[in-house]
Amino acid sequence: MHSLSRRSIRQLKDVVLPSEGVQLLVSNDMDELLSIVADDKRKELQIFAGEVVRFGSQCKDPQWHNLDRFFEKYRREPTPQRQLREEAELMMEQLMTLVQYTAELYHELHTLDKIEQDYQHKHLENGKSNASQKGNGLTILAAELKSQKKIVRNLKKKSLWSRSLEEVMDKLVDIALFLNREIDNMSGSADPNSEKKHSLGSKLRLGPAGLDLHYANIILQIDSIVARSSSMPPNARDTLYQNLPPNIKFSLRSKILSFHVKEQLTVTEIKAEMEKTLQWLVPVAIITAKAHHGFGWVGEWANPGSESNRRSVASVDVIQIETLYHADKQKSEAYILDLILWLSYLVAQSNATLNGGRMRSLVKPPECSSPDIADQQPTQISAADQGMLQENNQSTKAESVEQK
Repeated sequence: MHSLSRRSIRQLKDVVLPSEGVQLLVSNDMDELLSIVADDKRKELQIFAGEVVRFGSQCKDPQWHNLDRFFEKYRREPTPQRQLREEAELMMEQLMTLVQYTAELYHELHTLDKIEQDYQHKHLENGKSNASQKGNGLTILAAELKSQKKIVRNLKKKSLWSRSLEEVMDKLVDIALFLNREIDNMSGSADPNSEKKHSLGSKLRLGPAGLDLHYANIILQIDSIVARSSSMPPNARDTLYQNLPPNIKFSLRSKILSFHVKEQLTVTEIKAEMEKTLQWLVPVAIITAKAHHGFGWVGEWANPGSESNRRSVASVDVIQIETLYHADKQKSEAYILDLILWLSYLVAQSNATLNGGRMRSLVKPPECSSPDIADQQPTQISAADQGMLQENNQSTKAESVEQK
């Protein structure tokens, strides 16, 4: 409900959706973006509604049975019921108060169990002792036990413990219906079968393809290498290139041979070019990695960045559209490929500077902030790059054969 508050919706429309990451990777059409967010919210609501249906089936009163049919009918044919936001927020506040008292109740029940065990243990000890050896320990424990039982009784009255399932169901159903209306209001009256939505759905997105965390890790690896280009571990670029998807590896060979700059740039100038993309792309990658960690999705790619990563993201609740989940695969790969080309040039220039040498004058392509790379005259690349390109070319061919 918090994410559908007026303040959150205003933040969504004024800050989140107009951000560079969303505009450049997902879409620059606000109606499409709102439709995507609404679809995400409906999926979240579907999980909540599923739990409400499950609770309803456990009620004795048959009016709460088969709520799945009721919700489906309401979704297809919404009735013009009017429910004030203040009423829904009040119901939610009441439920959250009950939840808080319930959590306290179970904590105090645990304490009560411990005191009872101590009391029983002390009682057995005193039974084996002489009357003269008995102290007031048992009396103190008895007083503590009495006090704790009183605390538990009071919390049971204030918590869900004393509420009937039917009483809670009434509030849960009303909240589910209210949230459904709020989602519809947020997305407007857009036709779910509109041509725009079909066009948007036809694009391959990183999240549904299971690539969002993989690509986030690649972006963070690039940023880490750029941050320490003068003291980069020997295997850093090897690891990066090995982790690239086959289609990026395939494009890299031809692109790197035709990558040029108009005039020789210093290391600082090259980093400035890369920063035009990294300054908005890296935060998206960080949020993506943190989102996967938050949901317990760990594994090979679950690495939000090394200590060398010099960017931070505010610790706030994020929504899926702020991550790489809905990012267009083709656009994302174009930006990553562009960064890798600049990274190769950065490393070569860094090595030349350290060795006191100079690089040949090259021809400059479009800025790093654009995903379109122009093919021009071949340029000189390092022996290390040549070796990696050959290895990657061979591995790409091998992967293609395996896929066949």
